[in-house]
Amino acid sequence: MSDTKITKIDSHAHIMPPNWERLDKKYGYGGFIYLEDEVETGAKKMMRDDGVFFRRVERNCYDVEAILPEMDEFNVDKMVLCTIPVLFNYWAKPEHTREWSKFINGHLIETQNHHSDRFISLGTLPMQDVDLAIKELEWCKDNGLPGVEIASHIEDKNLDHESFFPFWQAAQDLGMSIFIHPWEMMGQKDMTKYWLPWLVGMPAETSRAICSMLFGGVFDKFPQLKVMFAHGGGSFAHTLGRISHGWHCRPDLVNLNDVSDPYDYRGKFWVDGITHDKDALRYLIRVIGEDKISYGTDYPFPLGDLRHGEFIEQMDDLSAETKQKLFSTNLIDFLS
Repeated sequence: MSDTKITKIDSHAHIMPPNWERLDKKYGYGGFIYLEDEVETGAKKMMRDDGVFFRRVERNCYDVEAILPEMDEFNVDKMVLCTIPVLFNYWAKPEHTREWSKFINGHLIETQNHHSDRFISLGTLPMQDVDLAIKELEWCKDNGLPGVEIASHIEDKNLDHESFFPFWQAAQDLGMSIFIHPWEMMGQKDMTKYWLPWLVGMPAETSRAICSMLFGGVFDKFPQLKVMFAHGGGSFAHTLGRISHGWHCRPDLVNLNDVSDPYDYRGKFWVDGITHDKDALRYLIRVIGEDKISYGTDYPFPLGDLRHGEFIEQMDDLSAETKQKLFSTNLIDFLS
């Protein structure tokens, strides 16, 4: 490998505001996450408003002064920050999620503006109401965000639902990049042991999003749409042969919208490079292409790559040019 320094931009990291008001008390109904300080450790506990513990988060989830030293330790030049999916609040009343999105986006914009040399932010939207989502998307654009993060499905609708077509059109027209993150994994209630929703459900959920958009004709109808899928595209690349075979052998069930062979859609979208495995990344490069993969971490959560792409740096079979694509060039193309 060349000694030339490679720019590293993390395409997938999370942050949240350090505090917010009790939304159940503000809006008069439950379901929202609230924070409790854990005084003895300095961490915060994310609690559901029925008092059920959801997750403990350390300072590096809400304080940039705790994030920057870790970036420096691993030579990370910049991070792309977005909210934590549990805070999407798509299930709430649309006007309340719009107000919440504005609060989250304000924090993301402030973080980006105060540390423009280190952070890029992606907004969040009230996706359960497409008209409000488009208005917030426009607001994000007007306030300097290059894109937004949305979930792999919105309540009971997959991303190919016709109600989302105006949103895809608006995102394409505005040149706003869309980062799609799995959440509320299908079958989650049936596999509560062994952390299976995160180990099995999340990869399947991301493939669900890709296949829904592919078979729904979204990539054909909106060819300039810029979309990136989290976690290496989930299980999509590793099951693409099966997906394509299904398109060939049962077009009556699969090809309802006259789309091309699923293999033909490689190059139509990006994925992050979170594979945790060198051979898995090699395969991802072969299937998706080295121009459409962007190093990411899912920072600061333990299932992410908290060594910040170290395994990619150690892959001597990848050229310096390929590594530069993975570490920054492809992400810049996605966000431009």
